[in-house]
Parts: sequence; C-alpha cells; structure tokens
Amino acid sequence: MPKLLRHAIQASTLVLACLLAACAATSTGTATQEDRATTGAEAAATAGAAVTGHYPNLFAEAGYSQVDIDAKIQSSFAQLFHGDPQDQAIYYEVGSNADGPLAYILDVNSDDVRSEGMSYGMMIAVQLDRKREFDAIWNWAKTHTYHDDPKHPAHGYFAWSVKTDGTAIDEMPAPDGEEYFITALYFASARWGDGEGLYDYRAQADRLLHDVLHRESITGPTNRGTMTAINLFDHDARMVRFTPDVVNAAHTDASYHLPAFYEVWARVGPEADRAFWREAAQVSRDYFVTAAHPQTALTPDYGHFDGSPWAASWRPESVDFRYDAWRSAMNWSMDWSWWRADPRQVDLSNRLQAFFHGQGLDDYVSLYTLDGQPLGGGQTAGLVAMNATASLAADHPRRLEFVRGLWERPVPTGQFRYYDGVLQMMALLHLGGQYRVWLPEGDTR
Repeated sequence: MPKLLRHAIQASTLVLACLLAACAATSTGTATQEDRATTGAEAAATAGAAVTGHYPNLFAEAGYSQVDIDAKIQSSFAQLFHGDPQDQAIYYEVGSNADGPLAYILDVNSDDVRSEGMSYGMMIAVQLDRKREFDAIWNWAKTHTYHDDPKHPAHGYFAWSVKTDGTAIDEMPAPDGEEYFITALYFASARWGDGEGLYDYRAQADRLLHDVLHRESITGPTNRGTMTAINLFDHDARMVRFTPDVVNAAHTDASYHLPAFYEVWARVGPEADRAFWREAAQVSRDYFVTAAHPQTALTPDYGHFDGSPWAASWRPESVDFRYDAWRSAMNWSMDWSWWRADPRQVDLSNRLQAFFHGQGLDDYVSLYTLDGQPLGGGQTAGLVAMNATASLAADHPRRLEFVRGLWERPVPTGQFRYYDGVLQMMALLHLGGQYRVWLPEGDTR
C-alpha cells in the first residue's frame, strides 16, 4: 500500500476513534473507573494494526517466549490438520480432481461439512502460509457446495451443510461462511498472488462479494421445498442477514457481523460498493453496542435488525447467549485490534470479561441468559478461546488472566474437537500476533 494512503487511512481512523470515544463516555453500560485501566480516548491514541503493521502479541505480554508461542501455534495446526484422523484431525484430504487436491473440514460431532468450518480452515491456512491446504479446501468447497445453477435459490452461494460425499443436507447458505470465504480469498490474492480459474483468488472473491450484495430474488426448488432467496446483506439496514430465505431474511445474527472484514472489502472489493461496506462496518459496530446486554455484554444467538433478541420459531432458545454468540467478542475485538475505529469495543470486552471473571475463571459455563443466568453446558475450549480473544480490545489487567487460561488449554480432541478446535486455533493466531490483514502487494498494513 502506498505510504500516502497509509497515512490518510491512519489519520481518518484516529479522527473517527476520538469522536466515538467522546460519544462512548455517555453510553449506557459504560464500565466504572475501577474496571477500566485506560479511557476510550487514551485507547484510541494508537492506530490499529492494519495501519501500523504491528499486531499485538498478548502471549508475549503474558510472559511466554516467542519460541514457545510459535511452537504452540504450529503444533496446534499440525494436530488439527494432520493429526490422528480418528481422534485429532478435522482436516481430511480426499483425492483430487482436475483442479488439484481436495479436502474438507469435518464437524465430527454432526458428521457433516459446513461452510463455516471450510471458510475458517481457509483463513487459518492463509494466515499460516499453508497454500496446499488452502487450495484443497477451496477446491472441495467449490466442487461440492457452491451453487452455480442460475435457477437455484442459492445461486452464487454455498450450501451451509453437506455430507462428506457432497450430498446437501441444507442447500441454503449461512452468511458467515461467505464472509470468511471472501476475506480469505482476498488475503490469499495479496499473499500468494493470483493463479488461473479456481485459483484466481481475487476474481473469485469479487464475484462472491458482488453476489452477496446484489444477487436478485430467485424462487425455485430446494431439498427443503420451494423457496425464495435474495441477497445476504439488507441494503436499507446495511446489515448481514441471518439467511437469504425471504421468510426469515429480516433478521440477523450478532456473530455474523464482521466489521473488520467489511473494512477490508471497502479497500479491495469492487469499487462501486466500497462506500456500502464502509457504512456496513459502522452499522455493525453500532449493532454490537445495541445487542450486547448493558451489564454482561452477552449477545443473543439470533437478533432483529434493531438489536433485540429473536426467538426463531424452530429454536426459541436463540434469544440466549449460546454457541453462535460466543464469537461476537472475537468479532468486535478483531475490529478494534485491526482498525481502532470504535472505542466502545474496549468497554464491551471489559464488561464481558468482568462478567466471566465474576463467574470464576475455572467455573463459568457455556450457556447463559443475556442477563447472566447460567444455563449449563459446562466449560468448553471454544468459549474459553473467544473470551481470551476479547483481550485484544480489553484494557483491564484481568485480560491477561484470560490469555493464560487459553494458553493452558490443550488442543481439543474427540467428538467435539471441530468447533472448539477451529475457534481455539483462530484465537491462538489472534493472541500470538499472527492473524493479519493481507492487502494488495503483500502489504499487511
């Protein structure tokens, strides 16, 4: 990225951060003086890592050596991607086609392949410079889960759940998969350069990004009956949908909100849509503040566009803090770490960690009502990982307790190793300073 552009981005980022800091001081749910190590204005004094190129290494700050940090990240990747296929691995290579090797990420517990996991696997691979694994996952995803039939309601999207032979379980998309696919492809383009066809990463990302915003309504048969589906982002709300199925399209999911990614798209995506993505990033920042409980900062699994919880007819418990919602803290904290655009994210992480700290670091469970009533579930590696990633935005000294808690966790094995494993792997990259923005010409700033 040209130096002049970097300076311009840095200047605009700092101005916005300072303005938001002033607004945050009067927002509801603001942490007390003793719960805050610095104010939002002080936290905004440094530009984000996407601008400076300096990614926080919280493991080093917690006292671990770089040798040990690198070893932990590499060994975790090796176990999840190339460990014992019966008890450790979630990555499986399954032959090849004309485009090269094929591989999928398996949700072991559900025995299916999900767009979420496939796209997470690609993001992990590009961050660790593992091109073979990246290409093999992408090849399998495009071969078995992408809808290229222009008459299908999910045309231009990926089936969110399929069997390991590619047979669709649910042909409709879950938009977080598309969001991660798009961003991982842009990063691959910048890091490795573009190839041809399937591996022309930037062209593939541009096509996907155009479709998620501009795909027209299509009605047609699916394996769940006749459906009508539209685009993945509501143009008026400037917000990601829970689903493009028109029956439920006017809803969202807090954990699908990825303002850090939208800022990337506003820089490298199709030029005609860049203003939309800048606006969408700010809308998502506002959404987190609205959706998060004023004391606990817990968000619901599903929500209305106004930030209130949504009890889906098939899943009324979606008003609670459950498995999807674990990721909200990672999303706002990654945004703060990369772009430093909204100091309210510091307060969100402080409040969230204060809540879980109050529950007991060794005792908190996985499922809660938004006001903090425990619903069971035991303590899981996935939530431990997400709460640790909240430390990217938190500024209270307790944040390093959460970082150390993640460090002490072994790599998940067994039946539930998929979701816990991918979340833990991404958290290790985030907190080890190795989850980076890759922009054109390989410039991580």
